[in-house]
Order: sequence, then structure tokens, then C-alpha cells
Amino acid sequence: MSYSLIKVPTDGAKISIQNGVLHVPNNPILPFIEGDGTGRDIWRASQRVFDAAVEKAYGGKRKVHWMEVFAGEKAFTQFENWLPDETIQAFQEFLVGIKGPLTTPIGGGIRSLNVALRKLLDLYACVRPVRYYTGVPSPVLRPQDVDMVIFRENTEDIYTGIEFENGTPDNEKFKKLFKEAFPKEYAKMRFPDSSGIGLKPVSQEGTERIVRAAIDYALKFKRKNVTLVHKGNIMKYTEGAFRNWGYEVAEREFGDKIYTWQTWEQTKAEKGEDAANAEQDAALKSGKLLVKDVIADIVFQQTITRAKEFDILATMNLNGDYLSDALAAQVGGIGIAPGGNINYVTGHAIFEATHGTAPKYADKDVVNPGSVILSGEMMFRYMGWGEVADSIVKGMEGAIAAKTVTYDFHRLMEGATKVSCSQFGEEIIKHM
Repeated sequence: MSYSLIKVPTDGAKISIQNGVLHVPNNPILPFIEGDGTGRDIWRASQRVFDAAVEKAYGGKRKVHWMEVFAGEKAFTQFENWLPDETIQAFQEFLVGIKGPLTTPIGGGIRSLNVALRKLLDLYACVRPVRYYTGVPSPVLRPQDVDMVIFRENTEDIYTGIEFENGTPDNEKFKKLFKEAFPKEYAKMRFPDSSGIGLKPVSQEGTERIVRAAIDYALKFKRKNVTLVHKGNIMKYTEGAFRNWGYEVAEREFGDKIYTWQTWEQTKAEKGEDAANAEQDAALKSGKLLVKDVIADIVFQQTITRAKEFDILATMNLNGDYLSDALAAQVGGIGIAPGGNINYVTGHAIFEATHGTAPKYADKDVVNPGSVILSGEMMFRYMGWGEVADSIVKGMEGAIAAKTVTYDFHRLMEGATKVSCSQFGEEIIKHM
């Protein structure tokens, strides 16, 4: 494809996918969006870390060819377009990329650039690993017990964006149709005349593909369990359906590799609780993956009080949004929380900072680049460059353990040395 805004590196090659398997050349072209606000500082530090990790792992035999693409304020300033078509085209063509934080435009048009990218590329899995790095300040007693990965459905639920604002003609039209077609349901609204309305679609297809991705990941990386997070006791035909469809796809497609709490319930009903417990114990001892479920409000309590019991969490969009930030708070905050948005069928993936742009700190070289750096670690592991990912993790662990950290950690760590954003990147490189 041809580009007028984007300069495509001439020495690089495209990542491709065949039969669900990524094929990564030794000289891949990776699109990146540096991001708005502090994104500029963060990206410079992160790219330096990435290149150093690739060099350390492969000694010049492999090299990333970075290709800048544009979105957010920089795109609007240069091209009067918050999200140029070429940016979408580049991510479609080159499959795997990374981005910093983006400003959400004020006013009409795009509700969120991040959401727009996810929807346009159908990046249905938002993957958020949450683990503790020794020495990071934490508000909980045992942050070291937290080692979880959230698989958040990225395209459905209330993030679909189907809303009718109170007082608008569309709102009145919708409520009129609703009242005429479903009078009993309409009567459940306490104050219908002043109510805004939002729809919450949850599909079988959307559920199955996120649960499938979570189980595939758990089996690939030898994790212990997958938990389906839902509020199905109240929202029976959306969140409850997510639970039921999740169990169905687990048992249908992974039956010989997993054991589910749904199977436990069936055995209990037929043979009693002791028989169900014995069956589950035998399955887990044989190495099978446990697939279970938990009510959404309870999961916030249990991931704090019994963190070791959770491994992979499969959630709908809104629950996953809450849960990923809450878990990040246990291990140092969203400033070092990585994330990836992935379509495991097409291979498309954009890894990203999970925090905002923090414009008041822009161009001051002070913020923590950890979120983008660890998102890069995810990206390289996704590409199959595990040696690079391991170097990044080792460097991050070493820099934090040495207490050479940016201001956000420095103010909470006794005896720490405060360094700049770029210096923190250099500390990571030093400890690889």
C-alpha cells in the first residue's frame, strides 16, 4: 500500500500471519504512535530500552525498524485529522504496533481515539497483565501475591456506545417505542421521563472468542485457572449469559484439558459434594486447567484478600475496566500497568500505555515510562521474541530493586534516588 503521511522504512519487512501463526522476520517494521502530552518523553525512553533489549538478545542479528504513524494532537496539528486513514491502514498492513497515551478530542466526532482504534481493527481482547516488582510501593500487605492477567472483552457491553440522552428526540422516540412494545419492562423504570438510556449488548460470539483467548493463553503459559467474572445474579441475560456461554465454549473446545465448576455442580447434583470434590481434585492433580466463575462485586474483595487464588480473569468490558485499574493499584499503580489490544484470529495487535497524557508534565522528562516499556515487553513476547521480553523484565526488576526510580515511586520509597524519565530508561538498560 502507498502512504503520503507515513514514511515506511525501506530496510524492514512486514509481520504476517498464516493459519493463526505469526511469522516475524528478523527485521520487522513496527508502527508506533508516540502519544500526546507526556507520551513524547515516554516514547523516547521506551524506544531506547526496546532497541537495547533487542541488541542484547540477538547481537545485531535482529533489529526493529520503527515506523511513526499519527493520531491524537500531533495528527490534528499536522494534518487536521485526529485519526488519519493512513494510521488505520498501517496497523492493518503491518499487524503489530505500539502506542503512547492519546488525548480524547473535545466535542463531537470520535468519542475516544483508543476505542476507535480497537473497534476499527476489531481488537476484541484487551489483555492486562498485573504483577508485582519487588520494592514498588503498594497499599496492600502482600502485593507479591498478585500475578494475574485480565482478558477484557473490548468491543461489546456498554462500550458499544449506544446511548440516548435525556431530553433529545432520539431519547423520546426510543422510550415511546419501548413503552409500546414492552410496557411491563418500561414500567420498571423509576423515573422514565428524565432517564437517559443505554444499551448493553453481550453476544455469544463475543463471549466465546474472549474466553477462548483466555483459556488458550492459560494453557500456553501453564497457568492454573481461568475465572469468568460476571454479575449474572442480577443481569441474567447479558452477564449471566457471559458466564453460561463461557462454560459452554470451555467444555466444548477444551474438554480434555480443563475442569469447570459447572461440571462440579453437575457431579454434586448427581453424586453429592464429596464426589464432586474428589473429581475436581483428581482433575487438577492430573494437570488440568480449572475454569471457574465469580460475581463481579465479590472479585474486588477476593483479589485483595485471596490474590493467590486468581490467575487469568476473563471479563466483559466494563467489569474489566474497573478490575484492571483496581488490581494495578495493588502493585504500584497504573503508571507501570501495561496493556495490549489483540485480535488472535487476524493477528492484529496494538500494545499501549494504560494511563493518560498528563499534559502538565509534558516535555519535562519526569514521568514514569514503565507502562509503555512493559507494554513493549508484552509486544515482544507476542511476537515470539521472548529473549527481548525477558531482558526488559530483568532490567525493570533491577532498576526498581536498586531504588533508582522516577518521582512517583521516589516519594513513596525510603532511601530511593530520584531519576528522570530518560534516566530511568537507562537504569533499566544497565540492569538487563
